[in-house]
Amino acid sequence: MNCEMCGKKEAEYKTIVEGTELTVCAKCSAYGKVIRKPQLAIKTKQKEGFKKQEKPEKIEKIVIDYGQKIRKARTKKEMTQEEFAKKLNIKESLLTKIENSVLKPSIPLARKLEKILKIRLVEEIEDNEKVEIKSRKTEAVTIGDLIDLE
Repeated sequence: MNCEMCGKKEAEYKTIVEGTELTVCAKCSAYGKVIRKPQLAIKTKQKEGFKKQEKPEKIEKIVIDYGQKIRKARTKKEMTQEEFAKKLNIKESLLTKIENSVLKPSIPLARKLEKILKIRLVEEIEDNEKVEIKSRKTEAVTIGDLIDLE
């Protein structure tokens, strides 16, 4: 992390300088009151190898027949497309495309539709695919760890 006063890369001190909490280097920490000093990191040796990530990831997905469900629920509430679009704060043409299944709604818009129409449009699917991550000396995962360049 860079020092918020001089820009050095060794910023490890949390310091209050003129009423503002900053992350600064050792030299700049003299200009304020230090609240937290750097902690010594304990290095652990880790063998190179593969680490398996077992935790399944949840993926949100819009249901297949979203257009029919939206149109059916809207007509059940006796609203025109124009009225409903105004209520959602979107253009009527966008609502038409969504109801005709030409355009999938975004997850936030689908959640909004679910709340107003009281229907299910978003389903959560667990991704059970195991991901192998090549470990190095640190615990941080980089893009290079995820891509097999060989």
